[in-house]
Amino acid sequence: MNLFPSVVAAEKRIRPHILKTPLFPSYYLSGLSGGQVYLKLESEQHTGSFKARGALNKILATPKTAQQQGFITASTGNHAQGFARALQIAGAAGTIYLPETASPAKVAALKSYPVELKFHGKDPLTTELYAQKVAADTNKIWVSPYNDPLIIAGQGTMGLEIFQQASSPIDYVLGCVGGGGMMSGVGTALKTLTPTTQLVGCLPENSPEMYLSVKKGFVVVIEEPLDTLSDGSAGGLEVDSITFDICRSLLDTYCLASEQEIAKSIQLIAEKHHKIIEGAAGVAVASFLKEIETYKNKTVVIIICGANITMEKLKKCLR
Repeated sequence: MNLFPSVVAAEKRIRPHILKTPLFPSYYLSGLSGGQVYLKLESEQHTGSFKARGALNKILATPKTAQQQGFITASTGNHAQGFARALQIAGAAGTIYLPETASPAKVAALKSYPVELKFHGKDPLTTELYAQKVAADTNKIWVSPYNDPLIIAGQGTMGLEIFQQASSPIDYVLGCVGGGGMMSGVGTALKTLTPTTQLVGCLPENSPEMYLSVKKGFVVVIEEPLDTLSDGSAGGLEVDSITFDICRSLLDTYCLASEQEIAKSIQLIAEKHHKIIEGAAGVAVASFLKEIETYKNKTVVIIICGANITMEKLKKCLR
């Protein structure tokens, strides 16, 4: 599946409504590795996450006549905010299903948008499958957080930006993997434009579904996932998700980070760069630090995928 033309089309479609986020040089991390390390600050994107890209592309690519059917999605927060903002831009209506365990802070943020909120299930995958069925039963347009070529293409616009912003060839790009939409899109763009760049999928040890799936050769579903600071990537992927095959073909390697490593990375970025990052972004930073010998004297981009962390979790990490 060659999604690169779709990524280029997405860039033209959503550019008026998204920010070209900074590719920020981290002199501290560069000093540790002896190379050049950059942070792709999607934490500075609208809604505080890269998820603003994919949802917007999906909704704007839907013909106006079809938009009148209404949209449904499911999310623990970041995709939901991107979806809600996209509806506002398109002037469309939609419903967001959230797990009953969703962060109160993220729920409060969603209430600032004119979108209907409903709750179902205790974990993201249960909520997602239920919402998908509701969409089919009510003839609404389902907007997957990751399992959709238009969503992947929207996230891939970040890869185009990284390529345009880099002043020298990129050796490695590290990014967190949950359902795999972000790294599928970024990987599609970068492997087309700079095939020698190595892509590293980063996952929390407590929720490593894509890693386990690629290792076993089929989608693995963890029935009782453990809690993780990386709540934005937790919850696994659908058994038929197109991101499984894309990640399997494009990602070169994987790294797992412990909860302690994630917390220390959130603390490090706050201390050294005075920036707040969420758990999923901490996973990518932690993976860099964990395998730092690999990155000696290399040019590395670490995707800081979002900034949406609760004050409770942030305080815990800073302590």
